[in-house]
Amino acid sequence: MANGHQNALEDARAPAKSAAIPDIEHAVVVDDPREWSKARKLVVVATVSAASMIAGLGGNIYNPAISQIEQQLHASSGEISLSLSLFIVIQGAVPLLWSALSEFWGRKRVYLASTALCMVGCIVGALSKRIGVLIGMRCIQALGSSAVMSLGAATLADIYEPSQRGTMMGIYYSAPLLGPSLGPILGGVLTEGFNWRATFWFLAIFSGVIFMLFIPFKDTFRRERSLVYQAALKRRLAHQSAKGSEASSLSQVTAVSRIVPVKNEKSSPPTKDGITDLALERDLEKQKQPLSTETDAAPLDEVKLSLADVNPVKPIVHILRRMNNLTILAASGLIFAFSYSIAYTCSRTLANKYNYNALQIGLVLLAYGVGSLFGSVLGGRYSDYVFRKLKAQNGGVSSAEMRLQSTIVPMFFLPPSVIAYGWVCERHVHVAAICVMLFLSGFFSIRADPRAYDTSRSIYSSTLAYIVDANTGRSSSAVATNSAFRGVSAFVAAEIAVPLQVSIGDGGLYTLWGGIMLLSELLILLVWWKGGAWREKWELKERSISSS
Repeated sequence: MANGHQNALEDARAPAKSAAIPDIEHAVVVDDPREWSKARKLVVVATVSAASMIAGLGGNIYNPAISQIEQQLHASSGEISLSLSLFIVIQGAVPLLWSALSEFWGRKRVYLASTALCMVGCIVGALSKRIGVLIGMRCIQALGSSAVMSLGAATLADIYEPSQRGTMMGIYYSAPLLGPSLGPILGGVLTEGFNWRATFWFLAIFSGVIFMLFIPFKDTFRRERSLVYQAALKRRLAHQSAKGSEASSLSQVTAVSRIVPVKNEKSSPPTKDGITDLALERDLEKQKQPLSTETDAAPLDEVKLSLADVNPVKPIVHILRRMNNLTILAASGLIFAFSYSIAYTCSRTLANKYNYNALQIGLVLLAYGVGSLFGSVLGGRYSDYVFRKLKAQNGGVSSAEMRLQSTIVPMFFLPPSVIAYGWVCERHVHVAAICVMLFLSGFFSIRADPRAYDTSRSIYSSTLAYIVDANTGRSSSAVATNSAFRGVSAFVAAEIAVPLQVSIGDGGLYTLWGGIMLLSELLILLVWWKGGAWREKWELKERSISSS
């Protein structure tokens, strides 16, 4: 019996090597999240979307209270700036760690841990009596609120097929857009009605509610569809094999069998293209049972990975060494930097030239948020429409780059909208004109952005899904890398925005930004044109390395 099983496993090795990197996107899994009911999926989307609002609110609800914090905590403008900049950088960089942890712990555990951390930061921040403590708690806030920004889109990738992601990404992203839009208004109301501490108590309560929602949340992560998990598992099994363990050798073959089975988007039964040997299918069905051998070989599920197996750098290297990823991330970083700059400098313009208070400024900035919201939802639907149309024209075969074609039309309108905004501010035109330009800039930046998921008008709808589709099996790492680009870009924008505004005015500043937006659009078009060839080149190289 043992010999028969061993022969079956040996027969499976050859085809497994020839398909070292199969269609992991459709690997067979137990309780496939993509086969859940529509209602259940919508509950997941609603929960994750609500959680994603924390990051946007945390970064903006604080702003109207700055002057009061300076007075009560005797803080300098430099210390206040530090509290803002550190929040942005940490919120952008830490998702790299959360992403790596989610590949081993699953999405749910990371959601619970990060939300609890954010809640603690908010509570202690509300009780702070020194600016140093407040800055520290702002960092904890950023640390906790950042997880959902990288895992939210990855969670949607867990439950939806590529042809459905554009619409759902647009809906999902409409929630975090409300955070930056409503944050200044809520901050102004709470600060004027109570004091600056009320903004932290509000976030603490909101985080607590989200934490409670995640308790019954069913995890969407399936390790069979994670290249990061499978790579770490292979390293662990290779280490066991080096010790001469026959059990680890058998488990390693079983691990390969768990990756090979695939299915199409319609969840059809595995065929010879998906499972090359009946022995592999039997192994899949019995993956939670000990192998029927004469040895004491341990099943795959007994191989437990630990934090020692977490290497957040390696998945990022996989993402960045692909030219299509690097190019699209650069474009996305530029667009995010613009979105941060326009919100920051618009507040100063309205306060200095129009003598608006915090609440009035928040109401004007709402125009940008509403434009972003419409751009996200409508852009997502249009993205899916274009994707399905191009897929049908291509004989049912799709590629990630097909999504980028839906961004071409908005590209004609984004740079002119940005430049027009700058000059209506420069000429001190009626505030209604500013609102219109803010709306258009928000709408078209969402539609033209190429990133992947996040909470500030950059990366949505059409291109929101590109990073996920182009990095099958590494969606959370791709989104986390995007967040890091976002954080660095926003930090730079925050540092140079005011000096440029003072030296060349709003007109000159946003003429410059219009040119930068044009550059980002050219980068997107480059990926649309060459991205498929770049991606296929690296996928072929990875297959070759894995086979050897």
